[in-house]
Amino acid sequence: MFSFVLPLLMGQGSGGGSSTPSPESGGLFSGGVMSFLPFILIIAVFYFLIIRPQNKKQKDTKKMLEALKKGDKVVTIGGIHGSISTVRESTVVLRVDDNVKIEFSRSAIGSVTSVAKEDASSDDRDDKSDYDVKEIKQ
Repeated sequence: MFSFVLPLLMGQGSGGGSSTPSPESGGLFSGGVMSFLPFILIIAVFYFLIIRPQNKKQKDTKKMLEALKKGDKVVTIGGIHGSISTVRESTVVLRVDDNVKIEFSRSAIGSVTSVAKEDASSDDRDDKSDYDVKEIKQ
């Protein structure tokens, strides 16, 4: 039924079995260029579905890591929650509990959950205000 479609897509045209390109059979687009079309399409699909989104995510992560500052609440890639007490060139020190500080590489920060206010210092406020704790009276 559709036996004429495949020869047209391959650039052979509807002419006989001639192997030399002619204007009726597709000219320059017969054979060579048309055989590379699937590879070009696969490369385009990989670029738009895999490479481009990954580059955008890397750029966003780099921007987030450069913007880290004292007082930001973060989550590490290992799942540790804390607030930043010191920012160094390649590391950050997280305050996890009252007297517990852990030093991490900047690349170990997975996400920022809340950004510190410019005028508020994390050392001046009460640690209990970091969490929403409701007291239950019985």
